[in-house]
Amino acid sequence: MTAPHRRWQGEDPKMTKHTRIATMVFAIGALALSSCASSVGDGGSGGGGSTRLSLVAFSVAKAPYDVLQSDFAKTSAGKGVSWQSSYGASGDQSRAVEAGQKADYVHFSLEGDVTRLVDKGLVASDWNKGATKGIVSNSVVVFVVRKGNPKHITTWEDLVKPGVGIVSPNPGSSGSARWNILAAYGHVLADGGDKTEAKAYLTKFFENVKALPASGREATTTFTGGTGDVLISYENEAILARQNDTAIDYVVPDDTLLIQNPAAVTKGAPASARAFLDYVLSPAGQEVFASKGFRPVIDGVKVDVKGANDPADPFPTPAKQFTIDDTFGGWSKANKEFFDEDTGLVPEVQKQTGKN
Repeated sequence: MTAPHRRWQGEDPKMTKHTRIATMVFAIGALALSSCASSVGDGGSGGGGSTRLSLVAFSVAKAPYDVLQSDFAKTSAGKGVSWQSSYGASGDQSRAVEAGQKADYVHFSLEGDVTRLVDKGLVASDWNKGATKGIVSNSVVVFVVRKGNPKHITTWEDLVKPGVGIVSPNPGSSGSARWNILAAYGHVLADGGDKTEAKAYLTKFFENVKALPASGREATTTFTGGTGDVLISYENEAILARQNDTAIDYVVPDDTLLIQNPAAVTKGAPASARAFLDYVLSPAGQEVFASKGFRPVIDGVKVDVKGANDPADPFPTPAKQFTIDDTFGGWSKANKEFFDEDTGLVPEVQKQTGKN
């Protein structure tokens, strides 16, 4: 189903009557989709199910949460807890909660998808005051390639060569897409280039794009189904694909962006939702995330990771690893500069290249 036209996440201008109607239609659709996901997405449950929690998350987080929910049920804090779970594109999931989708615990790709709920009064304003500043999982942007890397793609410059087809999610719905695009743009700055050169690179990047699926998970499915030569993705998504015996390889470029995914408990959620967040951030919880290819957000987590390029050393530090805060001034500034529908750089480039 193609979603009606909507404004880019992080933006809240005055809407026309037409836009308000389209937004209402999308919200209803999102709620329906979330409900469908929940009906088949229950995680582990414990005890008699005396407390039922609703988890709403971005699509690629499903693998660790399937394990975490089951493990949490075995703890004293998780006794009697059962789950209703919904997974999808990060922006779509956040908008669904804003529109009324029940959620006790949310985990999104982008900070802005949480702050949208803060602005709505659904999440406390101090959600990011803890030791990890609200971040529960890390990753980096990588290149997923065909087995054996037949086109020898190892650098960002290889992506914009003639004949290279790129798959990356749609930045209108997917948080993964925004990480990918800023990584592509930011690598030019990390290598000493200026904004004019970075925009020129991003234009070449979009000229080679073959597909813009709705979410990170859909992008993986599109690529493994045969589209394109390279998928721009989370490192954890590449590792999970190999754990599932998918015939792909992946490359961690020397210069790449650190991905930081936030989570929060909603206002009025049962105390067990907060206890679950604490469990997610514990060494045991972070070991689960690491086992599924996510980089831990706390020190001291050691685990062999099946599917990683080196299972015993699964998360090498890139030579030039940059961050949203240091390179782009944080998500609030980045969303306005790059993803605003009317004035943002990315919609402009997409329009110029016909990839919107």
